[in-house]
Amino acid sequence: MPTLCTQACPLGWITLETDADATRGEVITALHFSDEVEHPIAPSSPLQLLACQQLDEYFAGQRQHFELPLAPQGTDFQQQVWQALQTIPHGEHRSYKDIALQIDNPKAVRAVGLANSRNPISLIIPCHRVIGVNGKLVGYAGGIARKAWLLEHEAAPTP
Repeated sequence: MPTLCTQACPLGWITLETDADATRGEVITALHFSDEVEHPIAPSSPLQLLACQQLDEYFAGQRQHFELPLAPQGTDFQQQVWQALQTIPHGEHRSYKDIALQIDNPKAVRAVGLANSRNPISLIIPCHRVIGVNGKLVGYAGGIARKAWLLEHEAAPTP
């Protein structure tokens, strides 16, 4: 059964969902942003505490890569796209076309965009690092303003 926790961040609130995996133990299955949380939920497991710590470090500019067990649920194609997203270095971005080429499916640009929009573990699987081929910010489930903030945050020098 999934377990939730919430955490405040510079972009509002983050809701983190974890669940038990038969082979790996507890894993993160979802992360999403919201503007408000009616009843905050404190972390209740070691993984949730670790994830909240890593998120705090990320927002403080002290972490560039998350080291957490992830288990996003999706099709094989979506999984392939989400794996590719995790190879985009902190502070860099790629286009949907770049991702389509990376997964050896150059005609799948629109499908890559759809898979990107369905990423259930945003931020940790950095879908915000994908932009239009023309360099414009397009689409982000957390909102374009959050995407712009995250890209600017990552472009700042790390202390």
